[in-house]
Amino acid sequence: MATPSRKTSTPGPLASKRPLPRDPSSEVPSKRKSSAPPAPRPLQSSGPFVEGSIVRIAMENFLTYDVCEVAPGPHLNMIIGANGTGKSSIVCAICLGLAGKPAFMGRADKVGFFVKRGCSKGMVEIELFRTSGNLVITREIDVAKNQSFWFINKKSTTQKVVEEQVAALNIQVGNLCQFLPQDKVGEFAKLSKIELLEATEKSIGPPEMHRYHCELKNFREKEKQLETSCKEKTEYLEKMIQRNERYKQDVERFYERKRHLDLIEMLEAKRPWVEYENVRQEYEEVKLARDRVKEEVRKLKEGQIPMTLRIEEIEKQRHNLEARIKEKATDIKETSQKCKQRQDVIERKDKHIEELQQALTVKRNEEHDRQRRISNTRKMIEDLQNELKTTENCENLQPQIDAITNDLRRVQDEKALCEGEIIDKRREKETLEKEKKNVEEHIVRFDNLMNQKEDKLRQRYRDTYDAVLWLRNNRNKFKQRVCEPIMLTINMKDNKNAKYVENHIPLNDLRAFVFESQEDMEVFLREVRDNKKLRVNAVVAPRVSHADRAPSRSLNELKPYGFFSYLRELFDAPDPVMSYLCCQYHIHEVPVGTERTRERIERVIQETRLKQIYTAEEKYVVKTSFYSNKVISINTSLKVAQFLTVTVDLEQRRHLEEQLKEINKKLQAVESDLIALHETNKRLEHKDNELRQKKKELLERKTKKRQLEQKISSKLGSLKLMEQDTCNLEEEERKASAKIKEIHVQKAKLVTELTDLIKSCTSLHIKKVDLILQNTTVISEKNKLESDYMAASSQLRVTEQHFIELDENRQRLLQKCKELMKRARQVCNLGAEQTVPQEYQTQVPTIPNGHNSSPPMAFQDLPNTLDEIDALLTEERSRASCFTGLNPTVVEEYTKREEEIEQLTEELKIKKVELDQYRESISQVKERWLNPLKELVEKINEKFSNFFSSMQCAGEVDLHTENEEDYDKYGIRIRVKFRSSTQLHELTPHHQSGGERSVSTMLYLMALQELNRCPFRVVDEINQGMDPINERRVFEMVVNTACKENTSQYFFITPKQMLYGIAKSVNTLLFT
Repeated sequence: MATPSRKTSTPGPLASKRPLPRDPSSEVPSKRKSSAPPAPRPLQSSGPFVEGSIVRIAMENFLTYDVCEVAPGPHLNMIIGANGTGKSSIVCAICLGLAGKPAFMGRADKVGFFVKRGCSKGMVEIELFRTSGNLVITREIDVAKNQSFWFINKKSTTQKVVEEQVAALNIQVGNLCQFLPQDKVGEFAKLSKIELLEATEKSIGPPEMHRYHCELKNFREKEKQLETSCKEKTEYLEKMIQRNERYKQDVERFYERKRHLDLIEMLEAKRPWVEYENVRQEYEEVKLARDRVKEEVRKLKEGQIPMTLRIEEIEKQRHNLEARIKEKATDIKETSQKCKQRQDVIERKDKHIEELQQALTVKRNEEHDRQRRISNTRKMIEDLQNELKTTENCENLQPQIDAITNDLRRVQDEKALCEGEIIDKRREKETLEKEKKNVEEHIVRFDNLMNQKEDKLRQRYRDTYDAVLWLRNNRNKFKQRVCEPIMLTINMKDNKNAKYVENHIPLNDLRAFVFESQEDMEVFLREVRDNKKLRVNAVVAPRVSHADRAPSRSLNELKPYGFFSYLRELFDAPDPVMSYLCCQYHIHEVPVGTERTRERIERVIQETRLKQIYTAEEKYVVKTSFYSNKVISINTSLKVAQFLTVTVDLEQRRHLEEQLKEINKKLQAVESDLIALHETNKRLEHKDNELRQKKKELLERKTKKRQLEQKISSKLGSLKLMEQDTCNLEEEERKASAKIKEIHVQKAKLVTELTDLIKSCTSLHIKKVDLILQNTTVISEKNKLESDYMAASSQLRVTEQHFIELDENRQRLLQKCKELMKRARQVCNLGAEQTVPQEYQTQVPTIPNGHNSSPPMAFQDLPNTLDEIDALLTEERSRASCFTGLNPTVVEEYTKREEEIEQLTEELKIKKVELDQYRESISQVKERWLNPLKELVEKINEKFSNFFSSMQCAGEVDLHTENEEDYDKYGIRIRVKFRSSTQLHELTPHHQSGGERSVSTMLYLMALQELNRCPFRVVDEINQGMDPINERRVFEMVVNTACKENTSQYFFITPKQMLYGIAKSVNTLLFT
């Protein structure tokens, strides 16, 4: 069990660890001590982590921690420890590190209160898993300013950006269904049905479900407002219509007078518009002339188009010709290549003819050589016959032969004696080899005991076992000593004491390799972990050995309390392993006691002040509370030993090894004697061969006459064979001539083909020259067309100049029209961008540049001379003066009411349309929201009921509302029954007990787990108040549910050691 440190480690002789890779099969997440905030380590492997899961938590000067780093697993993570040990500090770090507000935790309202007392700054860093690359969020807290500084992947950012990134991963630290801190556990049961529904929608519903719910509530509120508004506007409209009916006649007389006044105004506006019309007509004439010149310009441009197209066509033709020229050049090259190939074949044929001629010459030479050998053999036979005639009598050689025979007999006797000694030495060697085999069998039996340890290692940690095999084959790669996993190198003096060692040293370190050199460890991890992808642990022993460090207290002082040994004295281990364990786990300071120690444990704790104590069946850990300075002891039952129960008598094994070395020395001596005897035997064998050879020569001289006769007979036989092995040179010459003739025929055919290819190449050259001539003609035509195009372009420029002059004249007249228009508009009281009012016109004609510049069509009915206009003005003024006694205020009020009636009618129409649209939207959104919600609640109810049934209780979850249209009143109702004699009752803060509320809350959260859309869930000390049976049942459900594949991460914080069933189910354990 590993504990995150709350003290900054000091660099030096302390043992260092390289943490395990984050892998789901690791039983315990690694923690690394450091004196500075660790740099982010992005993880590339997706594995079982879901998007947004936490892969690393780092804290510095945060609550109870100086420096701490935790790497959770992908499924269930348990944080277990007594009160005040910093469990909830990790929960606070998760909340604040993911942009949560301090109030969420229920501890403090200012973020500065979370920095460790006495420190000015603190830091929290959370690393979240993303398939596109992990997200590292860092929050630095300044106590003095009560401010936070945010970083994403070590780059400065704002809290809003962090909140957006966290929200994108569906992390809601403010949602009690996802994040339930210790101080908020009680508030979960106080959630209303409406609040519970909202939290559930956000936690496990589709992203759009909560949005649809909010839209429905807003739509319903708008619908109510629109219904009320429509009713009020309808009543007000009826009152306005009744009031206007009373003033209708007076208003009609007012408008009759106004018509006369309007005509007067129109006449006064007539004069400036007539003057404007004259200038406008001149403008139209110039505009027509400009348009004619513009048409000429267009025609000239169109006339240039055929020339442009022809130039482009000729250019394409030129490109085509050049491509064909290149093609011909390629064909010429290929044909030349073929000619070269034919020439090469002809040369090979000539060479073949030369080879045939050379072969014929060789046969002639061979025949000549045969004749010469026949002649030599005949001469040799003649010489042997002459020698046979002169052969001497060799009877006087017998005494020499007898002397050599005696020497040969003596040498053979010495050789027999040497061979007898060799046989004796071989028997001695066989005896020693049998003794060696017996000793090796004894050593193998000891090694089999070691193999039992290795088999256990292979079964539980296959990767570590494979790494051991690799190490044994590659020890030459390391500069200093490398020890195999600690569980293999430790040898218990008494296997009954193995349980103390296994309970004290975590499994992660029991299967760790121990190195004396950091460099060697890096080489090992690079080969095994990086290249072979094996999950192994490795540690470095301290530079200064701690193996012989004396305990702070003599064992004699502790014997009165029942202690019989320190942990270090219970086993043997190599010096680097013992040094590492003393440094890391202080085994030289941890005493082991008996049942007597357990009986007086309180006295032992108070008087000895020991931090860790072992009794016969229990382990005691003694701590001092950070808050109250009280002594706190935690006792746990010892687990049964699994790996260290096998004991090997190393002393006897060493004795056997020494005996084996002695036997090997004797074997080497025997081997040396055998080699010397073999050398002597070899020398005697050589001397024997020499004597035999001399005897043979003398015997050969004695029998030389017979040998000469045999040689003569042999040579005569050879001569006969050579005379029979004749060669017909004429036939060979005839065959060679036939082959040469056939090759000449083939050469003639090849020469014909070569001639045809040369002709083809000549034809291609001619075609290429023809294409080059065509290309030259096309280029000439192109140059002529470009010259004509330049001439046409010159005429076009002259016409365009004339067009520009006419256009400038048009612009001048247009400007004058605008000035006259401006004066006419001033008379009519119109703005520059204002159109002519409807009362001045019946329609607005289109005029130059898009302005309303010609007189309104209503002017066409008025007189066209000034005299006629003046006379009509006088008449209309007289008629207008006849209408008296009219109150403009009444008319204004009438008009306002008419406008208001019209406006109200339109608004009422729009409101009704809007009301219908809202009702339609409510119907559509309700269908998209309510049906999935009902299905979701059914799934929650199914799982919730199953969980309660497994506990012999009953529970239901349903969707509750009093009015189907009141969407803000919808909620989730939880009803539970813990005793068969009662009915289902709604879960409230008052009806159920605290333990029942905790069980109900936990089971509801577990029902959400498999439906969960959020990447992780945090539950802090929810098991407080549960009875042991319910606590165990709930915990087993948590393990079974959270450890399924494809489920999100789960953090379970508790002060109790709930370890039942954990070895097979929980991927990650984190004890603090």
